[in-house]
Amino acid sequence: MSFLEKMKSRYTVKKYNSNGTINEETVQQLKDILHLSPSSINSQPWNFVFVNDSSEYKQQLAEASYWNKDKVVNSNLLVVFQVLRNPEDFEKQIEGHLPEGSINYYRTFVKPKGEAAVKSWMAHQVYLSLGVLLSACAEMGLDSTPMEGIENDKYDAIINNGKYETLFAVTIGTKSEEDTNQPIHTPKKRLDKKEVILEI
Repeated sequence: MSFLEKMKSRYTVKKYNSNGTINEETVQQLKDILHLSPSSINSQPWNFVFVNDSSEYKQQLAEASYWNKDKVVNSNLLVVFQVLRNPEDFEKQIEGHLPEGSINYYRTFVKPKGEAAVKSWMAHQVYLSLGVLLSACAEMGLDSTPMEGIENDKYDAIINNGKYETLFAVTIGTKSEEDTNQPIHTPKKRLDKKEVILEI
């Protein structure tokens, strides 16, 4: 099956099969893929927190996931996407890792816009990695659900990852055959291609 066909069949899972499994090799591949995610000036202002079935934290995070609780409980893997909360910590990080040209870009075009704009810019980089993960899941035949519907502050308290704060999370596993959101039951709806893809 081509990648295009896999993208046509992927969808946001609403109900998982709790008996599904993901082997450790696949989890490692997902880690490696996320590690390779692109970001502006190679800024990488992120952490990706992997929470597997056996983790003592999974149920706690499920309780802080609103209507997504069952998805967290029944999926095989939860990945929490976090961003550096303080621009000063980000600046310390890039000093040791980025070339002078990239640092100058940040100082000239990003930082002068103020702290709120810098934090928004950093968050945008993390969202780039979300697209990478969802596409990888489709290619690997894994079912997934991106979730902004979580209690971010509670996630932060549970994970306790110091300099980082939670933006969103993704559950990964095997869909339930009873999931009515499958394209065979609920066809994908997109705006007409002519409205979103332009040629000039």
